[in-house]
Amino acid sequence: MNRPNLTHPDPRPSAAPAPASALAPPRQLPRRPLDLRVRTRRIQVEELVVDDPAKVLDHAQRAALTAPDTAAVLGHSPATPLTLPAAAALLCALHEPGELAAMGLRLTRHTTHVTASDQQTEPVSLELSYAPEYEE
Repeated sequence: MNRPNLTHPDPRPSAAPAPASALAPPRQLPRRPLDLRVRTRRIQVEELVVDDPAKVLDHAQRAALTAPDTAAVLGHSPATPLTLPAAAALLCALHEPGELAAMGLRLTRHTTHVTASDQQTEPVSLELSYAPEYEE
């Protein structure tokens, strides 16, 4: 005697699963951050003019006492005073652009150059330049 299969409603093996509905929503994948190994390089250039050379030299002499190693890189030693360009460079190395105006330096142009790339593509560059209007 042949007993019916009670575990499956249709005792015949099915040929193929039913096709998925074309209206089914797409499967949602978990959101993960993309790791592209992006590298960026930012170069900021502030162009300044010396409005008051005596003030710049005075502030730089005091700065050389508080940061002697930085001043030495610029050529300062007890026997060698700072030149005006070296004094301006020392102040720029130690102070923010907003502080330099009180020290006899005036910002004439600020340029930021940014380069970004990943491991597969060529670098993309962007340069932004800002020149404040001259005020008297």
